[in-house]
Amino acid sequence: MEEEDVREYLEVANDPILWLMCLPVVLIVGVQAIIFTKKAFEAGKTINLKREDGVKAFRIGAIAAIGPSLAVLVVMLGMMAVVGAPITWLRLSIIGSAPAELAGAAMGAQAMGVEFGSSQYDLTAFASSVWTMTLNGIGWLLVVALFADKLDIVKEKVTGGDAKLVGQIGTGAIIGASSFIVSGQIISKGNLVPTNLIAVLVAVVVMTLMVKMSEKFKVLKEWNLGIAMFVAMFVAALFK
Repeated sequence: MEEEDVREYLEVANDPILWLMCLPVVLIVGVQAIIFTKKAFEAGKTINLKREDGVKAFRIGAIAAIGPSLAVLVVMLGMMAVVGAPITWLRLSIIGSAPAELAGAAMGAQAMGVEFGSSQYDLTAFASSVWTMTLNGIGWLLVVALFADKLDIVKEKVTGGDAKLVGQIGTGAIIGASSFIVSGQIISKGNLVPTNLIAVLVAVVVMTLMVKMSEKFKVLKEWNLGIAMFVAMFVAALFK
């Protein structure tokens, strides 16, 4: 691909009009976050949850989100260099799954017969990447929109209204999903991935130490997950 073609495609990918087109969707996400936060505090009153406890839970969640956000940031920088800042900003704002978006962009490029980010990646491949990322995200958004309100019915049928059982099932589901994701990262295509195994082991050790330390220093409880993730990613990066 000629240098002029590359410049033309990047000019389109970073065009101010694209920023304006992406802005409303990102603003909606911000408004939703504010609404959900207010609703959460209102719901806390119905179960006699003190506002201080709600603020503490909010702070813990925000701190715990730092670790995963760092991984998204790394992918975001790579995507911005290829599909431009506006589309990257939009996709990671509404979906937040960096691997899924990167895979969608790559598959869109491959559908046009080129590699994502290669010298053959042009305006047509860019359009294909954007379409693939968009269509890839529609499935779970539709499921949430159509069936989220039906989950209470399913919960009642499965648990019979036992609140304790709901918590146990939820914990089991989280452990199962996390184990499935982690095992898939450690063993890829039948082969052991040493770097990912190191990251998991380091995270387990650091998290165990942080839990023990937080028993004595209560303030550390809010930082346990974020610190474990950060240290694990840092150590894994050293072995790459």
